[in-house]
Amino acid sequence: MLVDSHCHLSYDDFAEDFDEMIERAKENGVTTMLNAGNNIGEIEEQLALSEKYPFIYTAVGVHPHNASEYEDIKVQDFIKWTTHKKIVAIGECGLDYYYDYSPKDVQIKVFREQIKAAQETGLPLIIHTRDADDDTISILSEMYKDKPFSGEIHCFSSSKELADFALSIGFYISASGMITFNKSGDLRDIFAEIPLERILVETDSPFLAPVPQRGKRNEPAFVLHTAEKLAQLRGISLDKLAEITSNNFFKLFRKASDKGRYEY
Repeated sequence: MLVDSHCHLSYDDFAEDFDEMIERAKENGVTTMLNAGNNIGEIEEQLALSEKYPFIYTAVGVHPHNASEYEDIKVQDFIKWTTHKKIVAIGECGLDYYYDYSPKDVQIKVFREQIKAAQETGLPLIIHTRDADDDTISILSEMYKDKPFSGEIHCFSSSKELADFALSIGFYISASGMITFNKSGDLRDIFAEIPLERILVETDSPFLAPVPQRGKRNEPAFVLHTAEKLAQLRGISLDKLAEITSNNFFKLFRKASDKGRYEY
């Protein structure tokens, strides 16, 4: 039993073989998937998948890359969708200063509105952060002091400082296929120290396929390879790692609950 805690199943990359992709995930023991949001304008398409496939959950959010398209978005624009039973999180959201597709001030503004949505709804926040550790820590720290909220740093590839901060406010940290890459020794060192009860696994598919699938389109079935590497790193069996990370998912995304472990 594995949970792909973060993937993008609404992308056109899966249009031609969606059901075959789902079957491959099943064969690799993946029982649950969270289809993260990049663009709130596509939320109805995401929900259509979640309504068709009971094991696919949804998050509503605006990625920092898309922030400039939603400069005037307000907290209520997110909250109104959260009454849907399959929306279990806010995001993904955050800051990306590597690509800078949206101005930094706009990224911050849109990020803050989504944090407010997490504060008001109690749903966890899914955070994307790249080359923006200082601002991410500053904003989260400020707003957490005002009103605590839960969440995760998804596809973690940042500093130990950010990892330690996230853990200090009760966040979870998600491992992607990057931990399998040859040049990711520093990242593996960080994951070697993160408490097991705070770790998730994900694909971030269709991106970042893990070794031995690197270079291919990523898909939920490949979360198995990330889990295998993480189990090896932590010196535990794959079955134990799968149990721990799956339980962690349902603890964080409480709206999904154990009843979300649907069979195909």
